Amino acid sequence: MRVAPTIVLSDSERVKLARASKGRGSTQRLKERAQIILLAADGLENKEIAVRLGQDPGKVGRWRKRYAEFGLAGIEKDKTRPGRIKSLSPSMRSKVIKLTLETKPAGSTRWSRSAMARKAGISESSVGRIWACNGLTPRRVKNFKLSNGINFGEKHGNIIGLPK
Repeated sequence: MRVAPTIVLSDSERVKLARASKGRGSTQRLKERAQIILLAADGLENKEIAVRLGQDPGKVGRWRKRYAEFGLAGIEKDKTRPGRIKSLSPSMRSKVIKLTLETKPAGSTRWSRSAMARKAGISESSVGRIWACNGLTPRRVKNFKLSNGINFGEKHGNIIGLPK
């Protein structure tokens, strides 16, 4: 069973938290967090604090733990989060375009998104975005192919209206 960290506040810490929980210059987040810590210092459990403040018990536990580890600095700011995934470099884009236009995969007549993704070392969706941005459609055949069927000449003439 997990036990919430005990919060013991000095007089100066209690004054700072009380000011933060009611101050006009404090953000709403800091007010909530300061109230959580003040109630935790009064000996309340996470569930009781959550009910009293209308918060999630997990949230109460998270901020209680952060205060126990880092003090006031731990509740003033959120943890940093990873940013957006870096976009593909221009050299990678040109590599995919060059491979698409100038090569064929082994054992196949055209590139599929999955085959190109494996070859280039990127995701299938990235390949799809590169192809779409550059108007590449390797799955479509752009030229007319003649059939080598037995009666093709006769059928071909009937379709385009040529005399026999």
